[in-house]
Amino acid sequence: MHQVGHAFTPHSHDSADKSDEALESSSRGMRVLAVSFAVLMVTAAAQGVIVAFSGSVALLGDTLHNLADALTAVPLAIAFSLGRRAATRRFTYGYGRAEDLAGIAIVLVIAASAGLAGYEAVRRLIEPQEVRALWWVAAAGVVGFLGNEWVARYRIRVGREIGSAALVADGLHARTDGFTSLAVLLGAGGAALGVPLADPVIGLLITAAICFVLRDAGREIYHRLMDAVDPGLVDRAERILAGTRGVERVGSVRLRWVGHALHAEVEIMVSHELSLVEAHAVAVEAEHRLIHDLPRLRAATVHADPDGPHDVDHHALLTSHR
Repeated sequence: MHQVGHAFTPHSHDSADKSDEALESSSRGMRVLAVSFAVLMVTAAAQGVIVAFSGSVALLGDTLHNLADALTAVPLAIAFSLGRRAATRRFTYGYGRAEDLAGIAIVLVIAASAGLAGYEAVRRLIEPQEVRALWWVAAAGVVGFLGNEWVARYRIRVGREIGSAALVADGLHARTDGFTSLAVLLGAGGAALGVPLADPVIGLLITAAICFVLRDAGREIYHRLMDAVDPGLVDRAERILAGTRGVERVGSVRLRWVGHALHAEVEIMVSHELSLVEAHAVAVEAEHRLIHDLPRLRAATVHADPDGPHDVDHHALLTSHR
């Protein structure tokens, strides 16, 4: 009787494979953070040595910047660790949202980076400073750029593969740091050519570039917080449902990200002539296909409605509540 009564109510399909996949995604995220943290710390250390004998204030700022930015991996690592916890009766969707909160922190750090870079550029326009050992300063700028760009590519690639907007945002953040390091290189080149104002002018241009990256990262995190998804995913889910045997029509399809896992709530219409057990089988098959064919979908809830008779409103009781 319970199986029959379950046919026209939402039900979920727990998958051990999907749980393992989610844990593996979190593990990959943690590995990315650990490796990128090490690379950025080595980069900052190499720059710090050159700061000691060059007296470059610009390079000092970039070194401290890279050191601070390496530490942004900490809140994201905490978020990945929280995301591995099982759902509770209070947090029924689990702790995946911690990633999006970490993303907010990363966006704020990018904004602070833009403000600091702009401030330093303006200050050096007003008070030009002489820099020694220009070739070493230029080399440090190259080291900073290469280190940050490698980290950026690594974080963005894995972040997109596992569906983590926060990790993508952190990758974009690393890219802004690479731009800042590149400014040190170009500024040193300008100083070597006898154009001391080249350093602050380039710094202002880099500030503008950071602002564009800030816009992209902010939009990514905002979309996640507002439960936005790629419309192409909705189209794909509708095609999967429509291609399921026994599904007459597809109703509403709602998708949302919880951390780097996708959750779905969908409605399908089945023939009103089917028995409850048969309708339940159609819903389970639709759910099964969704979970296996929609990328990074952790869980799906499918609600089956009878399609007909045409003169019957099966939701009349709920009309005033919708």
